[in-house]
Amino acid sequence: MPTTKKLHLKILFSILLLSAFFSCDSKKTESSASHKNQYEITYISVSDIGGSLGNYRIIKVTKDSVFAEKGMTANQTHKKWASAITSSTWKQLISPVRIVDLDYIKSSPSQQSVDGIDETFQIWTPKKSHIYVNAYVDTLHYKQLQQLKEQLDKILPKEYK
Repeated sequence: MPTTKKLHLKILFSILLLSAFFSCDSKKTESSASHKNQYEITYISVSDIGGSLGNYRIIKVTKDSVFAEKGMTANQTHKKWASAITSSTWKQLISPVRIVDLDYIKSSPSQQSVDGIDETFQIWTPKKSHIYVNAYVDTLHYKQLQQLKEQLDKILPKEYK
């Protein structure tokens, strides 16, 4: 009997220890997530992909850096470029984007199936990811995305525009 009692105590102790560990961990996660502004842009990506030769251009931007790559799968070319950006450049870049209006932008069907090029935008906030494919068809709401592209062109090298 004494070994059975020890086994039960070990199991009970393990359960209590694990539950305490997991409850402390989740409180840290919840408190750190609640401090973020849900209307703050944290990531932007713009890509143009498609065409009969497999062209692509992908631009990814965070608060402190920009990364661009382009190439063509037909002749297997690929170029990359990356750079740090300042907080003022980031603010200027995201200034045309009105987060409350992002839910109203409409995507359109893909054009890749007919050798077309798809333009894709991704705009992330702590609360939601907004993804649009060929939103230029939505002439009413596309203006802010067009202005975002113009701001990107100001910080990209000539060969990535």
